[in-house]
Amino acid sequence: MRPYELTVIFPTEEDLYRPAKEAISNTLKELGGEIVKEDELGERQLAYEIKGRMRGRYVLYVANLMPDKILAAEKVLKLEKNVLKYLFVRIDD
Repeated sequence: MRPYELTVIFPTEEDLYRPAKEAISNTLKELGGEIVKEDELGERQLAYEIKGRMRGRYVLYVANLMPDKILAAEKVLKLEKNVLKYLFVRIDD
């Protein structure tokens, strides 16, 4: 397993944010990943409009995940309607 950082931007509305955040956590666990850290970075102004929104809530996950599971996780993230943007980055050891 390798360590990865996953940054996700969610809508600011609480009723959209909480279920989407739980869905992402559950997906990472279902794929055999281990969430090491989950930081809520707060609400921020976006540099440009994404899905009709100018503000988003940022969450940073640090997770250990098998490299072959990244594509499966990205498929779930693309289909989640309450994820505005996401980015996986491998952490160098």
